[in-house]
Amino acid sequence: MRTMHGLYYQAVGSMELEHVNHFERVGVLPIAFSLFHYTSMHDGAFMMLSGQLPIWNEDWQARVQMAIDDAGKERPVSDMIHQRIGNYDAFKEYQRTVFDRTEAHIAAMDPADFQRVLVAPPYPPQIASTYSAMCAGPAGITVLDGYECWLYQHGLRHMGEIELARALVGLEGMTS
Repeated sequence: MRTMHGLYYQAVGSMELEHVNHFERVGVLPIAFSLFHYTSMHDGAFMMLSGQLPIWNEDWQARVQMAIDDAGKERPVSDMIHQRIGNYDAFKEYQRTVFDRTEAHIAAMDPADFQRVLVAPPYPPQIASTYSAMCAGPAGITVLDGYECWLYQHGLRHMGEIELARALVGLEGMTS
């Protein structure tokens, strides 16, 4: 997890707000969407994994100043193309707070807890079609599945979007 988080730190450290908020064209989400969507979904999913409430709240929104105070999971692209970050430094602080909490929690976990079942089958419709349901074993979606799917795979997926979008704003990719 720490290595993937490092890719996000490298990305945000090598972009300016103008890159993050760049509007390419209708139908293409700005980097701001991918950054906030993943970080806020990570923050929310962590509650399912740990029982700890999300960090994001009205105070963070006032500091970060997201144009749309929503991760955008259930919203159309036509809405989320308008996502922008107002205060980039505050966003980076929020991102680091979310990621640091996750890394500290994993380091302190009893390894047996990774096998704890979070969602047992049969799955409700909003879960049945998810990647985590496809990865789950017969007992259901475990804590390990949650970390692998909700945080790690999801994070790498959006990092790929960010690396591609960097080319649209004149920046290079970060990995080979």
